[in-house]
Amino acid sequence: MRAYFFSLRILACLAIWFAVCSLSCRSKSPEEPEAEAGEPNTPAASDADNIAVTVNGVGITEGEIEKLIAPQLAKIAKQAAQLPPAFAVQYRKQLREQILERLVCAQLLEQKIKEANIAVTEEEVMGKVREIASSQKEPLSLEDFRKKIEEYGLSFEDVKEDVRRGLSHEKFMDMQWGGKINVTEDDAKKYYDENPKRFETPEQIRASHILIKPALADPNADPNEAKATAKAKIQELLKQIKDGADLAELAKANSDCPSAPDGGDVGFFPRGKTTPPFEKAAFELEVGQISDIVETEYGYHIIKVTDHQDAGVVSFEQAKEGIIKQLTEDKQREFANEYIESLKAKANIVYSALKNQGP
Repeated sequence: MRAYFFSLRILACLAIWFAVCSLSCRSKSPEEPEAEAGEPNTPAASDADNIAVTVNGVGITEGEIEKLIAPQLAKIAKQAAQLPPAFAVQYRKQLREQILERLVCAQLLEQKIKEANIAVTEEEVMGKVREIASSQKEPLSLEDFRKKIEEYGLSFEDVKEDVRRGLSHEKFMDMQWGGKINVTEDDAKKYYDENPKRFETPEQIRASHILIKPALADPNADPNEAKATAKAKIQELLKQIKDGADLAELAKANSDCPSAPDGGDVGFFPRGKTTPPFEKAAFELEVGQISDIVETEYGYHIIKVTDHQDAGVVSFEQAKEGIIKQLTEDKQREFANEYIESLKAKANIVYSALKNQGP
């Protein structure tokens, strides 16, 4: 589902404006008072309806901001618990400022979209949803996609609304920069010639592996016994492989790595991108060769190298399409940044004087 959440995040954050806001919507709100260290100042439920800012007369409430802050704070809850209390206070403050300004940008665009009578049909929404579903590493049907969404605690109708909103923003921005952004092959060649390092490719290998982790979740468990049990299991798996068993099938059934569903495939990687013992063992193997047992800080591995690529240089013809796409997107971001700034300059944006919601 990782690819899905990447795609959905782009749409849910409204592909165009979210990228724009990260550049143009720097915080310009008045200074907020510092909270006492260790007090994250989460808004009370009674404060949720308080207006944080009005944008051309349309209010954005503290509740709307908090709805977006909460999931972000939840993601770092475990790490934050081990850091000084002041960290949580400062992080919440910065996060609130960023989200507030992104909502301002979103509201400005929503108002312009409404004026432009941009419409997105149900067919367009469902077409994009099907596109997201089919673009997963393991393509999903629409029904399976719906089930996955619900498994992650999301509403399919909310997802559709996020998609609808994202498509409306795309349509609107396409209207704004239509005919104004042009990247030629000469532009791409100039970029290619001026950035030779970007098109050098290091030596890479592709590998699959089985990982068996010692069971150390139980604080009362004997670490030495857990390691011995894990090692015995990996030794038995290595014996099966030497007797003709398929590593990929054994990885699917036994590996403790997230790559297990893919038969242990971790894709291509160069030197310096994985833990040293794993890298050393993997780069010493020939394609098709299987390692002995390799111990790392994660546990015990059996590694198989499945492909190898020598260091080289990507030719201009190979890189041209990607360069043109990148330069076009760069120009679109620059254009969108300037457009948002022009909207902000003309807008009536009033921040609430009630700045007691904490950072």
